[in-house]
Amino acid sequence: MSARAEQKLRTRRALMDAALSQLSAERGFGSLSLREVAREAGIAPTSFYRHFSELDELGLALVDEGGVALRQLMRQARKRIARNGSAISTSVDTFLEYLGNNANLFRLMLRERTGVSKQFRTAVKAEIDHFVTELADDLARFGEERGKPLYNARTVAEAMVTLVFNQGAEALDASREEKEQLRQRLKMELRMVLLGSQVMARHRSTIKL
Repeated sequence: MSARAEQKLRTRRALMDAALSQLSAERGFGSLSLREVAREAGIAPTSFYRHFSELDELGLALVDEGGVALRQLMRQARKRIARNGSAISTSVDTFLEYLGNNANLFRLMLRERTGVSKQFRTAVKAEIDHFVTELADDLARFGEERGKPLYNARTVAEAMVTLVFNQGAEALDASREEKEQLRQRLKMELRMVLLGSQVMARHRSTIKL
């Protein structure tokens, strides 16, 4: 890669980091201006357009990055589960590590999931759907390998992701003690969902929905 191409990538990264750094519990992406993002990144506002056509394109790039980070999280969790065998505990611990390292990225995903922009909502939904699909495949495989098949792994995955997102929202601004309580509560809730699905699978023929 040429020096010029590398510099372009660094500037693009600086713009994305500048936008992320200005997000908080009180401030969403929609309140950012192109000028202040460019200033934070240390470039002229006119130079912004060499990297993104508009501020929303930068935001969508961040949503994509958030989705990639979630999938990387899954891969890390798989390796850890293979070592210690505790799927729920390992997944929750891995997620909370991710949250600690990517608070504003998760904050963006969380807020734009139900935001006013249809474009953002669609992008976030697509990323979450990818995450749910991978999780459902993992849950189904783990269940079969351990002789504890699940009743509708996709629905289980969707329920788990909803719980994780809701508890993750609370964890963003929680104290250390509150985060630890949340960690234990989330593990219990996920185990209850998983156990319920295992029981339903055993009594599949008698279930009426």
